[in-house]
Amino acid sequence: MNRNDRAIVGVAMLAHALVHTYELSIPILVTIWLTEFSTTTAELGLVVTVGMGLFGLGALPAGVLADHVGSKPLIAACVAGMGASFLLLSVAPSVLVIALALVCWGVAASVYHPAGLSLISTGVTERGRGLAFHGIAGNVGIAAGPLATSLLLLAFDWRTVAVVLGVPALVAAGLVLLVSVDESAHEAGGKASGPPSSWRAFLDTSKTLFAGAFVLVFGIVMMSGLYYRGVLTFLPELLSDLDFVQSFAADSGIDSPARYVYSGLLAVGVLGQYAGGRLTDRMPPERGIAIAFGVLAVLAVAFMPLAGIGAVPLLAVSAVLGFFLFVVQPMYQALVAEYSPPETRGISYGFTYLGVFGVGALGAAVAGGLLTYATPFALFLALAAFAAIASVLGFRLVTN
Repeated sequence: MNRNDRAIVGVAMLAHALVHTYELSIPILVTIWLTEFSTTTAELGLVVTVGMGLFGLGALPAGVLADHVGSKPLIAACVAGMGASFLLLSVAPSVLVIALALVCWGVAASVYHPAGLSLISTGVTERGRGLAFHGIAGNVGIAAGPLATSLLLLAFDWRTVAVVLGVPALVAAGLVLLVSVDESAHEAGGKASGPPSSWRAFLDTSKTLFAGAFVLVFGIVMMSGLYYRGVLTFLPELLSDLDFVQSFAADSGIDSPARYVYSGLLAVGVLGQYAGGRLTDRMPPERGIAIAFGVLAVLAVAFMPLAGIGAVPLLAVSAVLGFFLFVVQPMYQALVAEYSPPETRGISYGFTYLGVFGVGALGAAVAGGLLTYATPFALFLALAAFAAIASVLGFRLVTN
């Protein structure tokens, strides 16, 4: 890589890691907010849904804005906004202010994926290598976010932890602004066409995209997002309620050991991402994603019964869930590229993040509602249904 490639990839890796650090630290904090604010999983699930929903809903306008004003200033604003949101979170006196802070975080974070991927695709000459490093950084954030939050909570209260998490992002925003990059150094290898110049052009492009099999791909990414957010938002709380986990915490003196199981589950996801990428090169992604979501459907039904048996089954089934939860991501990213025309490629990824993070955010509300008004088993049955639908859509693509 040349100097410009390294600078761009460095900026993207830093921001990508921070986005997912914050995203996956929130479920750890949810376990504390449930007690401190005497709220319900249904209420907090709705709050998380709003914030995470904006994380996805902002992807389309952010992508268009990145095309017009450039990616680097938007990435700096994204990182600064996320840091400021966590500082606001640290002084929240009520669930309402927590909701406001998560809304601010969702709006800020929504900018990153379209801006960051656009920056790499148009500015990095070794684009494939740049995207690989970019993905690794995201995985580091996914694994490190909940682990760092859990470790910090051993020494500090949650408000101090929110400040400690927020300040580095403000520093990172300054570093992003100071780095000099050429955003168009590889422009010929970037987007196949410019951004839509009007609302009518945007609608026409979107109609072209959804007129084909991409509509099935969009269904898959929506189900993936619902499963992802539905299973992760309250998982630390669910694991903490297991009898043997409570006994272990009392006997060992370790506060909330379920948080570390959760962190380990996400760390295994790094292996899942890698395996998913390799499998995408070795088999049709349609078949791979159909099989993987079939496994996730079975895991959803079996997870709580197996987790309740004891420590070893809990760790084993958590590792398998973490692996398959992330193995599908490279597969559906490959599907997006395969089932979208070159002239709609940019918008297709905008719709993808809208489906995964925007529609998928409803998984938190579904999870919170079912845990409040039904049972954990009902939640995991709903998750199994999401995965089964995605699997069927994958097999439909195989036979398309």
